[in-house]
Amino acid sequence: MRNIKYKYYGLGLFLALAMIFTGCQDDDQTFGEVKIPTNVTLTAEVICEDCTDADGDGSGLVNIVATASGALAYKFDFGDGFTETNQTGKVTHRFTSVGVNTYTVVVNAVGTGGVQSSTTMNVTVRSDFEDIEAKDFLSGGSGNSKTWYWAADKPSNIALGSNVKDFPNPGDHTFPTYFNSDPFHPDKLCMYDAELVFTQDADGNLTFQQVVGQAYVPGTVAGALGVDGDTCHGSDVAPALGIESSVALIPSSSIATEDAQDPSYRGTSIFLSDGGFMSWYCINSLFEIITITNSTLYVRVVDGVDPGLVWYCTFQTQNPNESEGGFEDLVWSDEFDTDGAPNAANWTYDLGAGGWGNQELQTYTNNPENVVIENGMLKITAIADGNGGYTSARIKTEGLQEYTYGKIECRAKLPVSQGTWPAIWMLGANFTEVGWPNCGEIDIMEQTGQNKSETSGALHFPGNSGGEAIVGRIDVEDATSEFHNYTVEWTAETIKMSVDDEFFFSYDNNSEIPYNADMFMILNLAMGGSLGGTVDPNFTQDTFEIDYIRVYQ
Repeated sequence: MRNIKYKYYGLGLFLALAMIFTGCQDDDQTFGEVKIPTNVTLTAEVICEDCTDADGDGSGLVNIVATASGALAYKFDFGDGFTETNQTGKVTHRFTSVGVNTYTVVVNAVGTGGVQSSTTMNVTVRSDFEDIEAKDFLSGGSGNSKTWYWAADKPSNIALGSNVKDFPNPGDHTFPTYFNSDPFHPDKLCMYDAELVFTQDADGNLTFQQVVGQAYVPGTVAGALGVDGDTCHGSDVAPALGIESSVALIPSSSIATEDAQDPSYRGTSIFLSDGGFMSWYCINSLFEIITITNSTLYVRVVDGVDPGLVWYCTFQTQNPNESEGGFEDLVWSDEFDTDGAPNAANWTYDLGAGGWGNQELQTYTNNPENVVIENGMLKITAIADGNGGYTSARIKTEGLQEYTYGKIECRAKLPVSQGTWPAIWMLGANFTEVGWPNCGEIDIMEQTGQNKSETSGALHFPGNSGGEAIVGRIDVEDATSEFHNYTVEWTAETIKMSVDDEFFFSYDNNSEIPYNADMFMILNLAMGGSLGGTVDPNFTQDTFEIDYIRVYQ
């Protein structure tokens, strides 16, 4: 079977049709006399490669030609939920309902002033292609709907590669080579709220609609649209946003399908009517399925402005902005309700100076002026000693409260002074035996001494420690004036971090990294050092306040 390539007719056609339909409604000064198209005809040729069957070769492809006198454009309705508008009157359309079916095709010839004349004809054609499994995966089966979300918490949830065979290296057209996003990529959070719904009716017909979220416009197409790129836009930029589209599952015919190397492509593509798109607006409605399961969907879509580029998008049925749940049992907490020193059954101290491996300036003590519980709050206070040095505190649950997996939540308000470096973090309980970073480190919250409106989470382990740590960041504008919940959800499968239930970090756990054994918790306030930076020369003291810390499993 020959490959029929769907064409995107571009912004020029859109602007031309906008002029046709709106530019001469009140008078005829631009177009002169309003003329209704006449002699409208419609012909159809069912494609039959190497066959004599009048109903075609099973591809469902039909060449349709419309002509008319005085027509400036042609609007086709194919009778299967799909439409197309062009200026040539020629189109190749694929009908996808399995079996031999008859469709009523309508064409409207558009003349000056937007006036139209129409004609119809019946087209009978056979289609053999079907992918019932993919249809059911997308929708949940006949009579059901399924909501899909951007896989924001997974690496490479958006990626970019070449759509040119073997460029720049052999096989590069089959997988992303130019860009792979981190989980919760900070520049693309606006698409992470999208909710995409596929619905299958009792007759097996599929529809699609983006019910929540905006259209993310990458920089590659922004210029053609005349808008800012790498940001979100509404229906004024992406007209199909929120519109229900018909869905056709058709055979894939990309170079990746024809020469798939890694991975083995499914061979099915999702085609959305009426310019539909799946949150990522690159002016193309054809999404080639790479892999699909009941809970994951991985597709590639060719860039509508630069066809030499292809985007890779990953979707899932788990909302990345919500907890995966299962953390129902409170197994330990310290509410800091008893005034005085921290509870000795929960906390011990790291003491002394020496930089602590990060060129820090403070000396840690267990003195009440540096660490105390008052009025239901744990207060860790850094104090200038008057001699160019600082005292502070670092408390830990090592040997007292150690856990494998769980949801660890700490409610805290952070210090405001330049040079302060507060942290809520965890170390592997085998720290004294194997050392750092072999024990593994989870930083639930850190804040640098120079940027007090942002916090971060990080993982340190062999191969990814120090400056090579896996890091995620999130804006918390009032972190120094209000209390916020800093949380890690840690399982054998994933490590996810959030602030006030807004997730910003995710990493896949596995047996090869040190996050499958007991860890203990640490609360501290450092001064200066690699993340504290330059301390305010007028600094006298500042406090890190903790309302509670809780562990759920």
